[in-house]
Amino acid sequence: MKTIEVEDKKYEIIKDYKNAFDKEEFVNHYTEYFYDYDYLVGDIAYGKLRLKGFYDSKNKKVKDINNYNNVDKYIEEDCAFDCKHYILKKIENK
Repeated sequence: MKTIEVEDKKYEIIKDYKNAFDKEEFVNHYTEYFYDYDYLVGDIAYGKLRLKGFYDSKNKKVKDINNYNNVDKYIEEDCAFDCKHYILKKIENK
């Protein structure tokens, strides 16, 4: 299990398609806006990283647009075809 820590938050890299994950690039785009999400998806197209947050389906804040159950649909429909991407899952601090 490969993990990353940023701003006292820990994440597990659960998918790294085409070696997309670049820690420095991720840290540069990461803001407090993403603290609350259970999953983060980073996709790279035209040399630019885009981050999007998703909630676990059991999270009370979940909506269709940010439900992790729909992450494959998001990657297929809203990301560039066959783009590099990764998925991080937040690990709760114990």
